[in-house]
Amino acid sequence: MMDIIVSNLSKSFGSKRVLDRFNATFPARSVTCLMGPSGCGKTTLLNILMGLMQADSGEIAGMPQLKSAVFQEDRLCESFNAVANVRLVCDKGVNNEEIIRHLERVGLAGSWQQAVSELSGGMRRRVAIVRAMLAPSEILFLDEPFKGLDQDTKQMTMQYVKDNIKEKTVIMVTHSLEEAEAFADQLIVMGF
Repeated sequence: MMDIIVSNLSKSFGSKRVLDRFNATFPARSVTCLMGPSGCGKTTLLNILMGLMQADSGEIAGMPQLKSAVFQEDRLCESFNAVANVRLVCDKGVNNEEIIRHLERVGLAGSWQQAVSELSGGMRRRVAIVRAMLAPSEILFLDEPFKGLDQDTKQMTMQYVKDNIKEKTVIMVTHSLEEAEAFADQLIVMGF
């Protein structure tokens, strides 16, 4: 696995320039946290790195093929239960018992068989996190993954994520210094 090198990345929406010749190196198998005020281009950068949006100019080198993400919105299949939502992204070798074990680690014991439309926002968030952790990937994109979780649930979920990101490159957007301090091997502050 290689470092990801971003060179002179620019992106505008109409007359608003969100990224202006942005440069960064995201070291392989480490966690980089992106911080900065709302609107400074953090989510736009993630979307470009994931291949969901085109940059106006610039280059990205070293991006792995296998990507996984927790978006700001949970992006779950509403009528499916938690296990079925996670199963959508798993390799065939991952069985339902393993998925349930992961859901239980983030406090969802007894809730995994309900349709996710019946779950609270925090529960849905944790389903989305487990789904991203169990997807086959070399790089993990986390866009404010712990927002909306109460402090105890957040601590439990942060530990679960820490335990499951070994050997992956992680790029995480956060507004929380606590999260950055807990995860970051590298901190990039944008928009200043």
